[in-house]
Amino acid sequence: MTPAIVGGIVAVVVLLLAGLTWVVVRMRRVVKIETPEEAADAAQAQLRGFAVAGAVVGADGQGALAIADDGRVAAVKRIGKTLTVREVSWRTVRATHEGILVETGDKALGAVMLAQVDVLDIRRLAPKSVRV
Repeated sequence: MTPAIVGGIVAVVVLLLAGLTWVVVRMRRVVKIETPEEAADAAQAQLRGFAVAGAVVGADGQGALAIADDGRVAAVKRIGKTLTVREVSWRTVRATHEGILVETGDKALGAVMLAQVDVLDIRRLAPKSVRV
């Protein structure tokens, strides 16, 4: 083989490895819920008649809670590239040492944790008619 052919093969292998590395890094990157507005928009889009009064996102961006002006509450979690929203009962929302935990009862969504969010954060968002 000539040096030019060997050099070309090495260049192709390097490019393939670089591309593979880029794909692996992109797949492993944790995609977060960036803002309360993002969670609110998802809740309004996925739940009929859900007019969001406020939303809160956990510190790690893995879970969010949206509260409607009529007192309904929705858990929001990113699954893949999309935000998944489920309306839940207030009874499923509870405080833990790590933050607020929402037991959705949905196998696809699972439990939603709002890291470093406390009861006071939720009370500020809840309408006066809802007892948190």
